[in-house]
Amino acid sequence: MNDDPVRIIITGGTFDKHYDELRGELTFKDSHLPEIIAKARIVSPVALEIVQLIDSLHMTDEHRELVRAACERAAERRIVITHGTDRMAETARFLGPLGINKTIVLTGAMVPYQIFGSDALFNLGSAFMASRLLPPGVYVAMNGRTFPWQDVRKDYERGVFRPAEE
Repeated sequence: MNDDPVRIIITGGTFDKHYDELRGELTFKDSHLPEIIAKARIVSPVALEIVQLIDSLHMTDEHRELVRAACERAAERRIVITHGTDRMAETARFLGPLGINKTIVLTGAMVPYQIFGSDALFNLGSAFMASRLLPPGVYVAMNGRTFPWQDVRKDYERGVFRPAEE
């Protein structure tokens, strides 16, 4: 049984958006990951690290450098990155060629965790399991599928992730 510790690197995205009742919009306040881990009943060792809480539409290569540095300094060999879905494939393509000798799985949510019908729990569970089963490399886990970093794209028309050429 693989019970290696997993580091979850938090970058923001829809996964961690809060509904601000006063402003009537989705904003960032703090991460939902401690609550999500409890609800998902993950009992394996997990370390949480907030790198940033931003919408991925605002993610730059400078932000990706912070993610890269967090991956490289992590003691854990298995890493899940929560990320906004709009730029997730770009971050995977940024990390993939670096050859970091760890299993790194990016995931996100199309619907915020706090909203009924969110896919956050399912996607986190899928990414967590993928990080346990896949060899070192960079992957995206969304919609019950796992994609290698060089073969993934977001299908904006259907709201799902697909192979790059499909």
